[in-house]
Amino acid sequence: MQATTFKQINWTFANYRTYLFTLLFVAGNLLLPQLCHLIPNGGHIWLPIYFFTLIAAYKFGPKVGLLTALLSPLCNSLLFGMPAFAALPVILVKSGLLAIAAAWVANKTGKLSLLALLAVILFYQVVGGVFESIWAGSLSAGLQDFRVGLPGMAFQLFGGWLVLRALAK
Repeated sequence: MQATTFKQINWTFANYRTYLFTLLFVAGNLLLPQLCHLIPNGGHIWLPIYFFTLIAAYKFGPKVGLLTALLSPLCNSLLFGMPAFAALPVILVKSGLLAIAAAWVANKTGKLSLLALLAVILFYQVVGGVFESIWAGSLSAGLQDFRVGLPGMAFQLFGGWLVLRALAK
C-alpha cells in the first residue's frame, strides 16, 4: 500500500467550518467510546477517544484537530463520567500530541500512507506514555496502552487510513 497524495484542509478560526467539523468529530468521539464501553475494558482495548481526533487533525489541520482533542475528553467526562476526572490530564496530553503530530505529518508530507499514520500513532503513544509514567509515578501505567491497547492502535492505523483515504477522494 503506497502513499497517496493528500491535501490537508486548514481553515481559520474565523471560518464557521472549523467549528462545524469540530462538533462532528467530537460527536464521533462521544459515540464511539460509548459503543466500545459496551465491551468489558473496551475503552482500554480500543482507545476510541483518539480515533476521530486522528481523522480531524490529519484531514482538517491543527485547529480542528486540537479543538477535537481537547473537547472530546472533556465532554465525555462531563456527560458520561468517562474518562474519570483523574485520567483527564493524561488523555488530554495524548490527544493533544496526536492532533499536533497528525496535522504536522499531513501538512509536511502531503501524503497519506500507513507508515505516516503509524509514525503519528507511535509518536503520541510513546511521548504520551512517558508523560503518563511520570504523572502516575509508574512505568506500568505508561506502558498500559502497549500492553492492552494494541487492537485500538491497529484500529486507528487501518481504520484511520480507510476513512482518510475515502475523504481524500
